[in-house]
Amino acid sequence: YVDNFEQDLKQVRAIFERDYSDRFRHPESQEPDDRTLLSKERSLGSVIKLLTPSVNDYTDSYNQWLKTIPHHILALVFMIKRFYRSAWGDNWHEYFSVDTVNGNPGHELRYNGRKLMSSYLRVGFGNDGSWRLFKLRQDFIASDKIQMEDDITASFVIPASYVSGLNPDFDHPCIKLVENCENKLFQRPDEAINRGADLQTESDLSSGNSFISNFEPLQRKDAKDIIDDVMHFEEFSAPMQRLIHNAASMDESLYFVSSAHPRIVNGKPSLNVRYLQERPDLADPRSRYLAETSTRLRRGLEPEQPVYFPVNAVLTGRRNNPPEPGIRSLAVYNPIHYQELPELFMDFICSLTGKSPSTTGAGSEGALTKGPFNSLSATADLNTALVSFILCGYNGFSTAAGFIGASRRIDHDISMLIPEIWCRLPTKVQKPEYMIKWGYLKKLEDFEYHGKTVRASRLGYRITKRFVRNHFGKLFDTPVAVFDKAMLQPESQDLDAYVDGINNICEAHQRVALDYFEDDSIHDACPPLQALLHIMAYGRYEGKAVDDPSIRHMFSRAYLLQSDWYKERIVIKQTRDTQLWLQHRENLNDQMQALDEDETDRRVQLAERINKADHMIDRVTSHLYLERLQGTLGADWIHREP
Repeated sequence: YVDNFEQDLKQVRAIFERDYSDRFRHPESQEPDDRTLLSKERSLGSVIKLLTPSVNDYTDSYNQWLKTIPHHILALVFMIKRFYRSAWGDNWHEYFSVDTVNGNPGHELRYNGRKLMSSYLRVGFGNDGSWRLFKLRQDFIASDKIQMEDDITASFVIPASYVSGLNPDFDHPCIKLVENCENKLFQRPDEAINRGADLQTESDLSSGNSFISNFEPLQRKDAKDIIDDVMHFEEFSAPMQRLIHNAASMDESLYFVSSAHPRIVNGKPSLNVRYLQERPDLADPRSRYLAETSTRLRRGLEPEQPVYFPVNAVLTGRRNNPPEPGIRSLAVYNPIHYQELPELFMDFICSLTGKSPSTTGAGSEGALTKGPFNSLSATADLNTALVSFILCGYNGFSTAAGFIGASRRIDHDISMLIPEIWCRLPTKVQKPEYMIKWGYLKKLEDFEYHGKTVRASRLGYRITKRFVRNHFGKLFDTPVAVFDKAMLQPESQDLDAYVDGINNICEAHQRVALDYFEDDSIHDACPPLQALLHIMAYGRYEGKAVDDPSIRHMFSRAYLLQSDWYKERIVIKQTRDTQLWLQHRENLNDQMQALDEDETDRRVQLAERINKADHMIDRVTSHLYLERLQGTLGADWIHREP
C-alpha cells in the first residue's frame, strides 16, 4: 500500500540513508557494522531485525524512533530491499511506480510496471473470532514437507558412526531413522469447511476415489443450489467446482460430497470429518526424488551411497482446551515450550490431551495408550522412548495447538508455523542451552496462589519476546506482532484458569502414576522412570524431589550407558536375535527334510539359506555383536515379576 507516492519514497530514502551506528544500548559489546540497509552484505532478514524494536539491544531513543515509522512505510522499505540490485545505486526509485487513477496517483506499488502481490499467514484468532493475519516476507517461500511418519511407523536407533554421509551440521551421537508403513494418511481437514482454504482436501475429495467419514451425502439438487450461490461457489478451487458441476447433471439416485459440507449430526455440522489421503510422497514421487538428489549433491555423496534423513528435532504438539462446563483447562502453554527429560516424560507418561473436535472431552492421546490397540503395559514403550531420547540427545520442545490461554484460539496454526521457523534456525540456535543463554527461553518457577503452591516448573521453559523478535523475522515483516503478551504469557488472560490448568495437569500426573503402583507395572519401568513415577505419585523418591541433582543425573547419557538396566537391554536384544535365527534355521531344516528327492533346485536354495542362517547365528552370538549393540535401543524386558 502506498499513501502518497512521492512523500512515501522520501521517507523510505531517509530510512535507507540513516546512520545506524548509534542504535546499540551496549556498543562496546558489538562488532563494528558499517553495512548500509541496501548493501548486498545485509540480508532482508537483517534489515527486518534492525528495524524491529528491542529493549535489550537498542537504546530508548532508537526504539522510540522506530515506533514513529508508519507501518506502510516499513512495508515499502522491505519491499524495495527485496528487489534491490546493486547496479541501481541510489536510483532505485526509478524502478518503482504507481498507476494514475482518476487523475491522481494510485495506491498500489509496481515494480518495473508489474503489480506486486503480498502473502499473509493466519496465526490464530482474535477474541471475537476474527483471523489474525500477518504479512509474510516478500522473499518467503514455504518449505515442502515430505512426511516420513504417521500413526504406524517403523523406527530404529543406531550410533551415528555406523553410517556415512550425514548432515555435518548436526552432532547427535546416535540417530533415529524412520520409515512410514502406511500408504494413506487418516486426515481430519478442519479448514476444509472454509471454501478454498484447504486446496489439498478439495483436490483429493474431487478425485472420486476417496474413503470418507462424516461428510454430508449430497444429491443433484444440492449441487444446483451450491452453484446458484455464485459468490460462495467461486470460493471453491477449480477441482471442487468441476465436481459440483458434474454432480449437477448426474442421476438423482447418486450422491457426492463437498469439502465444505460436513454431515449434520443432531442438528449441527460434525466437527470430526475424516478422509484417507494418499501419501504425498507416493502421489508425487518426483518431489521426493528431487529432495533426495539435491541432498546427495549437497553432501557430496557417491551414486552408490544411500541418503539418510535421520530425526534431527523433536517438536511434539499439545492440544490445549480452555475451561468449559465440566471440562478443566489445559491451555497453560505459550507457543513453544522446552522441557528437560524428567518434566517431559511426566507428560509422556500421562499422555494428556485436551478436548478436540473428534472427542467429547479431555483424555489420553495416541493409539498406543488405548487397550484395544496396545495390550502391553505402557512401560515397554516408555522405557524405549526414554532410551531413544537419551541416546540421540533429542531435546523436548513442544508446540501449542487448540488454544493458548483461556481465550486465544489457534487451532493448528502454530503447529504448522513452527517447523517453518525451525528448519531455518542454525543448528547451534536450536540447542536449548544456547536459547537459555541468550534469553530466548525463560524457566517457569513454582509460585504461591491463594496460599497453595502452583507447580508451574513442570511446564519447563517457554519462549520469550526476544525469541520472537530475533527469529520470526525469517518469515514475517513484523515479527514482534505475531505473538503478543496474551500469547507469550497465557496467565495474563485469566490467572484463575491458568492456575487451575496447571493443577489439572499435576493432578493427572499423580492419578496416572498411581495406576502403575496399583497394577504393579511400576516394577516394569526402568529405574529413571520408577523414580519419576514415585515423584509424580508421592512427591519424592527416596526422599528426593525432581530437582535433586541425583534424580536429574538418572536422565543423562553417561548414567544410561553405565547402568545395569541398559546393559540388560543389550543382552536381551542379543538373546532374542539368537532365538530368532535359531528358529529360522529350524524352520529351514524342516522344509529341507520335507522335500522330495527330485526337488534339487529347491534343495540348493534352502541349503544357501541354511548357510546364511548359520552365519547369522555365529554373528549374533559373538561378543563383537554385543559390543556393536551399544548405542542402540536394545530390547525391553516387557514384564518382571515383583
